[in-house]
Amino acid sequence: MRNERYSPLMFVTPESPLPDLLLLIKAFLEGGGRWVQLRIKNSVQSDWVYAATQACALCHGFGATFIVNDNPYVALASGADGLHLGKYDMTVADARKIVGNEMIIGGTANTLDDMLALANVEVDYIGLGPFRFTSTKKNLSPIIGIEGYSHIMKAFRSRGSKIPVTAIGGILPEDVPDIVATGVDGVAVSGCLGTIFMAEENTARLFSLLSEVAVK
Repeated sequence: MRNERYSPLMFVTPESPLPDLLLLIKAFLEGGGRWVQLRIKNSVQSDWVYAATQACALCHGFGATFIVNDNPYVALASGADGLHLGKYDMTVADARKIVGNEMIIGGTANTLDDMLALANVEVDYIGLGPFRFTSTKKNLSPIIGIEGYSHIMKAFRSRGSKIPVTAIGGILPEDVPDIVATGVDGVAVSGCLGTIFMAEENTARLFSLLSEVAVK
């Protein structure tokens, strides 16, 4: 199944010049990261495809899964493994018509109803958030917080769904134990990786935290 490639740590790229972005992705991969989501806004399609193709090749060189945010045409043209759709992007059904049945498709959710709707259209994973305020995203949905995650995850799993759920939005390393304890399967991070020179070390630290929680 497509979601068998799921990783508990996802890196969502920040807005950066392409050379810096590729170095940051490489540092994440060298730190053990194996799931990268390329998030590019306000770029012409040809530049987006070029950036995605370069990032995809880098990820595949490490055996990592590469996801493109929002745009199924860029995902297809770049050879990406998957596509992530926001709440207000095209439907999963329409995206499937473009990318086919083999590509991973994830979706963003802010509420239990959002999650159930995504489960009904058989997404491969759900990004649930935001955990807290994040400046990387405009038109931010209501903040969920720890109590919100606990309530939503309990209700979602009680429906019998086993779709992997990733917590997203402003997550810091010190948040990981409490967030994972709510029942989510993993976390997505962006700015907390820090600079290119810190990203490898910080990625390894995040994996260590995730492993510690899994053992308990």
